[in-house]
Amino acid sequence: MNDTKAMDRRTFLKLGSVSAASAVGAAAAVAGARLAKAEDEAATTELQRGPVYRTLGRTGLEVSVVGVGAMRTTESAVLRAAFERGVNYVDTARCYAGGQNERIVAQAFEGRRDKVYVATKAHMVTPKEAIIQSVEESLKALQTDYVDIVQLHKPNPGEVLHPDAKEALTQLKKDGKVRFTGVSTHSNQVEVIDKMVADEDKFYDMVLVAYNFTSGQDLKDAVARAAKAGLGVVAMKTQGGGYKIDELADISPHQAALKWVLEDPSVHTAVPAMVDLKQVMEDTEVMGMPMSRTEKQVLLRYKEAIKPFYCHMCGACDGTCPLGVDICTVNRCLMYAEGYGDIELAKTTYGELPDGKSAAACGDCATCVAQCANGLDLAAKMRKAQALFA
Repeated sequence: MNDTKAMDRRTFLKLGSVSAASAVGAAAAVAGARLAKAEDEAATTELQRGPVYRTLGRTGLEVSVVGVGAMRTTESAVLRAAFERGVNYVDTARCYAGGQNERIVAQAFEGRRDKVYVATKAHMVTPKEAIIQSVEESLKALQTDYVDIVQLHKPNPGEVLHPDAKEALTQLKKDGKVRFTGVSTHSNQVEVIDKMVADEDKFYDMVLVAYNFTSGQDLKDAVARAAKAGLGVVAMKTQGGGYKIDELADISPHQAALKWVLEDPSVHTAVPAMVDLKQVMEDTEVMGMPMSRTEKQVLLRYKEAIKPFYCHMCGACDGTCPLGVDICTVNRCLMYAEGYGDIELAKTTYGELPDGKSAAACGDCATCVAQCANGLDLAAKMRKAQALFA
């Protein structure tokens, strides 16, 4: 996430030079700046009310509307700083940082275990013994007797209700090692959510979904269906890649991006990455703050700027490559490298792709027939991935 600076008159005028507002002249820009200042002052007043909490669906857990996506957090002090500002929800996984991330989380909530909700992930849907072993390894790393939520990580729609997964998670709940269960999803998200919503047994309690200001109406509607069905909804990938955009000069869109997610009442908490204390402050400041008109303009400019290269992870490209390349995951790796600026995470995620699923499978393919519903040049992106991750 990039540095955020206050929206003062100078920066508003700078924004006006790259937005439609510039056309109405200096008088309108000054008026807009005054309005933005008033909105920011009102937002500050809202912040003084303290952190904000929502109920995470049928779990009944009262979670802070801003949680922590701990995947890229390397210092427990960062998490503790977030806890001090009212954050009480942390999302981690068995595979993050080669298993080290859960240990960092454990160090952070030492003495706070009863005040912090922890969600982790199992990276398989079968066999059930592997799921149980994964969760037990998580318990050991987290130094706890139980986890609040275990999520199946990235199952295909047809795998969501796999009997092995249901049996394993049911056993773990019976043994008191898991309180609630869920699913995390990166692609084919609408289909995954609808599988959970349609489940008459209501086996799962929550869903972790990639959701932000670039998401289509179909996903927004699916998120609403999930919340209405009683599922807790946790939003990840909230910042639209976290890219640094020259067109916005020194103005950061990332608080605006987080506010966009939290304005949706179907979202119970968001888990942006927090890698340093500056990001902790930036993210937690948005709790209770409305989106200003200036921020809406900034977000529109940011959305337009990233349109040529940002992957929506909608999954529409699945199956369109005759060679079987996992286009969504390759694009996610590029986002980690180019947006997050985390080349190690990008390379690690890329290296986890099965044989034949990475961009290396493209080889010297003369003509790319894969299709992107949002108009991305997939051939160019696959070439970039080959060069970056070779």
